[in-house]
Amino acid sequence: MDEVMNTLRGLEEAWLPLLIEYGSKLALALLTLLVGWWLIGRLMKAMNGVMSKRNVEPTLHGFIGSLASIALKVLLLISVAGMVGIETTSFIAVLGAAGLAVGLALQGSLANFAGGALILFLRPFRAGEYIEAQGVSGTVDSIQIFNTVLKTPDNKTVIVPNGSLSNGNIINYSRQATRRVDLNIGIDYSDDLKLAKDILMGLAQGDSRVLKDPEPVVWLVSLGDNSVNLSLRIWTKTDDYWGVFFELQEKAKLEFDAAGISIPFPQRTVHLVQQST
Repeated sequence: MDEVMNTLRGLEEAWLPLLIEYGSKLALALLTLLVGWWLIGRLMKAMNGVMSKRNVEPTLHGFIGSLASIALKVLLLISVAGMVGIETTSFIAVLGAAGLAVGLALQGSLANFAGGALILFLRPFRAGEYIEAQGVSGTVDSIQIFNTVLKTPDNKTVIVPNGSLSNGNIINYSRQATRRVDLNIGIDYSDDLKLAKDILMGLAQGDSRVLKDPEPVVWLVSLGDNSVNLSLRIWTKTDDYWGVFFELQEKAKLEFDAAGISIPFPQRTVHLVQQST
């Protein structure tokens, strides 16, 4: 019995200081973990509130929240591991090497991801706008992390990688509230130039979709090989652009026909020379 008691006392003397030392570290680490986890949750809610007030794109909204939450929680776990005496240097080195390997293997995808983040942050276009980029054009259907989906006027789906999209030229046809319509029409050299200009100006002034400011104008833009080329330049709302363009072009043809003004087409005169033998 005495031997058992002596053994217990020895164990108590050996382990009690260690238990006190590491128990306090473990309790502090656990408290840090709980408090840190709670703070991360509060921080994410605050970040989501700020992004909602600033009308951040929903796709970017959720992605940034998830990425920030994961990064902060990983840092918290590494800090807690260091508090209980776990060596974190090698662990961080392994994570860094793994991250480098993954980055090299997925550099194309990472470029698309970075391009998507830039597009969502800078907003050169939004869903529903009509754009032209990378040799294609269409209405933006959705902006995703790795690519942007366009719908063409004939209802084709075009998927454009965000990496090339963010680094190239983008023409946004929908961003401005108004657009200029240029109707370029040629008339014959023998036709009445003033009458043709009056007809075009009358068409512009008679269409309610044509804006008064800036005022419509008709210019003689060039004297071509086969025609005198006129340009009717008018401003309209962006949503009315194509309707105005097609309808006024048709009306101009009908009005010119009624007034006896011809719209010439390229012609070639061939002279045959007969040689006597």
